[in-house]
This record gives sequence, C-alpha cells and structure tokens, in this order.
Amino acid sequence: MTKKNEDILTRRQALGLTAGAVTGCTALAASAALAAPAVAQEADPVIEWRMVTSWPKNLPGPGVSAQRICDRINTMSDGRIRVRLFAAGELVPAFEVFDAVSSGTAQMGHSAAMYWAGKMPGSVFFTTVPFGMLPHEHTAWIEQLGGQELWDELYAPFGIKPFMGGNTGPTMAGWYREPVETLDDLKGRKLRIAGLGGEMMRRLGVTPVNIPASELFTSLQTHVVDGVEFLGPWSDSALGFQKLVKYYYGPGFNKPNGTGEALVNAVALEGLSADLQAVVEEACRVEADIALSEANAQNAASLALLQKEHGVEVREFPKDVLTALKKTSAEVLDVYTQKDEAAREIYEGYMEAQELLAGWSELSIGKNIAART
Repeated sequence: MTKKNEDILTRRQALGLTAGAVTGCTALAASAALAAPAVAQEADPVIEWRMVTSWPKNLPGPGVSAQRICDRINTMSDGRIRVRLFAAGELVPAFEVFDAVSSGTAQMGHSAAMYWAGKMPGSVFFTTVPFGMLPHEHTAWIEQLGGQELWDELYAPFGIKPFMGGNTGPTMAGWYREPVETLDDLKGRKLRIAGLGGEMMRRLGVTPVNIPASELFTSLQTHVVDGVEFLGPWSDSALGFQKLVKYYYGPGFNKPNGTGEALVNAVALEGLSADLQAVVEEACRVEADIALSEANAQNAASLALLQKEHGVEVREFPKDVLTALKKTSAEVLDVYTQKDEAAREIYEGYMEAQELLAGWSELSIGKNIAART
C-alpha cells in the first residue's frame, strides 16, 4: 500500500467509514434527495387574494399606493400571499369597493372612507373633515389617540378591518372654469366635490356632484360640471384638468388631509397565520408614511410645472367666501353628527384630538413656517 493510500485509509478509519459505510451513506443521501419532493408537496399553497380599488390603475397618489401595498405584501410574505389588484371598474365599480370586501368578493380594497357616508355617516372622519386635522395630526389621532379603535368598531358589523393605506396630503380646493370673486359667483355652479365639502357648497348655492376619478376629465370637458375638486397638483395634473381650465383654487379647506383607506375582509385576515396578519398590517402602515412624503415632493414639483408650463393661475378664495365656508362647516358638522349616534361619538373623539394637538401644531409647525417667510 502506498503512502498516499495509507493516508486515505487512515482518514476513513478515523471517521469510521469503511467502504460499506461510504456506500451506505451514499444510499442514505440518495434516499433523502428522493424524499425532498414529498416534503415540498406538503408545503402550504400560495394564498391568492384580490384587491379592488376606487382608482384608475396606477393613478399618481392613491392608485400607486394601492399597487405598492399589493407588491409589499407579496414580497414581505416571501410569496406566501399573492395579491392581485383590480382597478376601478375591472371587477367592481369605484363606489362598490366596500361592499365587495364586506361580501368576500375581494379580500382587500383601497379607497377613501368618505365614500361610505351613505352607509355610515361616521366614516367621513377617517378620510378628512373640512377645516379639520392635517396629516400629521390625523395620524396621531389614529395611531395614538383612539382613532383606530373607533374605526374598527364602526366597520366591525360589516366584517371589515380598516387600515391607513396611504395619504395624498392636503388637497387643493379645485379647478374652476370661471374665477370666484364673490359668494354670488358660486351660486348655480355644478361642482364635483366629495365628502362634507359637498354639503357645505350646497348651502352656498352650488350643486355638488360625486363622480368617480376615471370620469372626471370627461365630465369637465363636456360641461357636465363647471368645476372639479379632487386631490393635489400631482394627481390632478395626471388626470389632465389643466388642459381644460386654468383657475386652480387652494388650499383645500374641505380636505386638509388625504388618508387613503386599505380595507381587509375580517374573515380572510383572521384565517392567516399571525406572521402573515402582521405582514398585511405593516404593508398598509408603511404605505401611509411613504405616500405622504411622496405626495409632498410630487405636489410641490407638479404645482410649479402647472404654473410655469401650462399657465395655470393659482388663486385663493376671497376672505368673505372662506369665512362663509368656515361658518357653514360648523353648521354642517353639527347637523350631520346629530343624525347618527356612532357619527357623534367619532366626531367627539376627533374634535378632542384636534383640540389637544392644535396648540403644538401651531407652535411647532405654524410658527416655524411663519418665521422663515
């Protein structure tokens, strides 16, 4: 036996590997390899979910948020959940998202809570309120001051768990074919405006019309409406309103916040393992932060572009119009919340949070902005 062979034999002997043992180990490894497909077959199947939305696909702002939530769930779950997005009208109409999630037609939805005011008057507070909280205040209410609990309680009878799923930031007050210089200028106009802002405008002589985002451009183009209020410069310019009218009013007194709503069917959510439930929740929560920072950056850039390249004239409502709107807002909220016990409870919780946060917002943000101008 050569020295080399002796070394090999010595190493084998030290490991207790005779030729037969080596053969046995090889066979064992082969058996394990053959058994592997059987283990793979026992793995849980991919969970297929559908998300329906109230937006055109990939609409800057809410449409982008909806898609990112789907993508984030797919990635964070390592492919264990696959969420497929359906834009407004592809599976259900824009204003039937809530019912679709409630019934289980879709496991998720992305919309705005104010669209369900006819079903639940208190829902409007979870999108925005005229002359109400700004995004940072609204988030504090939901996350820290009892807002989420009120939201959960409101939607529980419908089998839905709501989450913040984006934020388009403060809005503009809308696009107008003719300028608004007095209160009388509003009377008789047809304006697309959603939420409680529509009722405020109605009391000032406007005819409010609620139209899905996908139909806004055509409605303005064909004079179905005289003006359109939607979101901020980024989303608005993507829909092309600047091609039709040039008067752009702001700020959006009726929507100082723009929380997007992610809806999850409660039965579907509870059917997930604890870690996957956390994935769904965190995918929505992260989007609330990312979308707001994106909206701030994109709205700033889009506003400058609208003014410089499209000749859009940015205006503020005259003082008498703004004063009348603020007075009307308080009246509308009082009457509105008296009709429904749940809405009144939510309103009281909302106003309590707003009053608590107002002093710090004025000092920390208002004074800083005033100081640098």
